Amino acid sequence: MKRKPMLEKEYRASRICRVLGNPTAYQIMKYLSLKDKDSPSQIAKKLGLTITNVSKTLRNLRQVDLVRYETENFVKKYFIKDKSVIEVILSLEKYVEKIKEKKY
Repeated sequence: MKRKPMLEKEYRASRICRVLGNPTAYQIMKYLSLKDKDSPSQIAKKLGLTITNVSKTLRNLRQVDLVRYETENFVKKYFIKDKSVIEVILSLEKYVEKIKEKKY
């Protein structure tokens, strides 16, 4: 049986879910939701991660359009492209609390 093609918006949403499924990406998004923008080295320092890991993860987040960067004095400063993704993250956390308490 031939697989039915996915709509583009469904495909893009699945890619975002895949990237956010990485705990490092999730941590970075949570961190950036509290900051205006920050450099990979500062993100790594604050989260206790390696710069290499943070840089690779930021690249993945950039590829699915969740973050962007601006260059300030030769330093890339990353920020969340559209703050509405923070609502999605908070909704996921509420859902996790709900199922943890079995209130569904």
